[in-house]
Amino acid sequence: MRLRPAISSFLLAPAVLFAAGQGQSLKPNALPTVTQLGQVQRIYVEPLTGTAAAQALRDLIITSLNSTKLFVLTDNPDRADAVLKGAADDKTFEDTFDSDRSLSGRTGAGIYGLTGRSTRSGGGGYGAESTAERESHRIKERKHEAYASVRLCNNVGDVIWSTTQESLGAKFRGASADVASKIARQLTIDFDASRRPVTALAPPPAHP
Repeated sequence: MRLRPAISSFLLAPAVLFAAGQGQSLKPNALPTVTQLGQVQRIYVEPLTGTAAAQALRDLIITSLNSTKLFVLTDNPDRADAVLKGAADDKTFEDTFDSDRSLSGRTGAGIYGLTGRSTRSGGGGYGAESTAERESHRIKERKHEAYASVRLCNNVGDVIWSTTQESLGAKFRGASADVASKIARQLTIDFDASRRPVTALAPPPAHP
């Protein structure tokens, strides 16, 4: 009875060595490695590096990606076959515009006459006018800017997609929301393109 565990271990050892020799992983529920964007099904969005505003932008990116209905967004990186990582920032700044305009004018007139022989007469006159005007303005405009540079990596760390997006804000949404929307839109375009079958070009007809 005591020999059975030893026999079982002895029989299991070659199987373990064979699996290791074939490069097979014994990790349970191991996900296959995706090599193309079109194979991605489940995405984990990693916390973005940057200022405190990067966390809010991460949440917006998750919402935008989820709205595409192309992927499953997960908070468990072990269940994802691709991880979105990168850096982002959202900041407010002030632009100052200076304008300086000057206007000047000058007018003058004069009359003078002199004749003389037996009779001598003379006359003269002069008038002058000068104006000057200068106008300067300083305009301060408050602006909002956001950017994100992200990449999609498979479970072995290979980059399979990347993009950089920035925005000063859109008509109906802020800069951060616009950046998140641009990332989702670009990923959708590239994802659809990667799944589209490549049409082989027909060879040119042979000349007789």
